Amino acid sequence: MKSKIVFLAFLLLSSMLLPFVAVAEEDASREEIVEMCKKAETLLLTNKEAGIAEIANKEGQFVWKNTYVFLMDLDGNMLAHPMIPQLTEKGPLFHVADKNPDKPKMIFVEFVDIARKNGEGWIWYMWPKPNSREPVDKFTYIRRVGFTDMLVGAGIYK
Repeated sequence: MKSKIVFLAFLLLSSMLLPFVAVAEEDASREEIVEMCKKAETLLLTNKEAGIAEIANKEGQFVWKNTYVFLMDLDGNMLAHPMIPQLTEKGPLFHVADKNPDKPKMIFVEFVDIARKNGEGWIWYMWPKPNSREPVDKFTYIRRVGFTDMLVGAGIYK
């Protein structure tokens, strides 16, 4: 009888914790972000048009867990964005600042600087999560696509 009670208690506790475990598994890791950006780079270098189309595809391989890969050129133009495709129609985005109320950063300028100077790197800034207006910490990995005038990036919220 005692073992049945312990087993039932275990099942109850497991079922209560399962939703939290599932949510935790939805966060992309920094390693996954780097690997997906490298994968996008390889596709773009192999077939630029197919790479742009796949990155722009909201249902594509570069949208996973709680993040996605985007594509820009070094002139500040968004070439592909699966979540906000309208960004591709805005022209250079160098005038756009993050949402840090104390010390805003010109994030697209910094994305291009990282790609030009280092080839890859991480940047911290503040940006609202999708469906929110409240800015939170975001870390984005930027990677230049070979020796082209393009860069890919993907970020995670904290």
